Amino acid sequence: QVQLVESGGGLVQAGGSLRLSCAASGGTFSTYAMGWFRQAPEKEREFVARIAWNGGSASYADSVKGRFTISRDNAKNTVYLQMNSLKPEDTAVYYCAAARALVLVTIRADYWGQGTQVTVSS
Repeated sequence: QVQLVESGGGLVQAGGSLRLSCAASGGTFSTYAMGWFRQAPEKEREFVARIAWNGGSASYADSVKGRFTISRDNAKNTVYLQMNSLKPEDTAVYYCAAARALVLVTIRADYWGQGTQVTVSS
């Protein structure tokens, strides 16, 4: 059983930056592909970014490409999401997820965190 805890959310002005962290415990973090998702009020949860177990491959939703960067530190059991040039439409609860393969991150993640709120003011 893997536990995921997100942190780093908050209120930021448009154009600003935030770095989200997701700390994992209870499993072998380095064997899992990791992803970030978000859910805005009255909208469905959507994929944001994902990264392979070794950090060798990453992909992004078109809406965040060029602005967000996913990374991981397996020694710290942590995955990060660096968010730059934030826009009001990035406002959402952000969740991290763990899956046993990169392709499964967007199909059927095995574990989810509780989420962290990101609010971008205009």
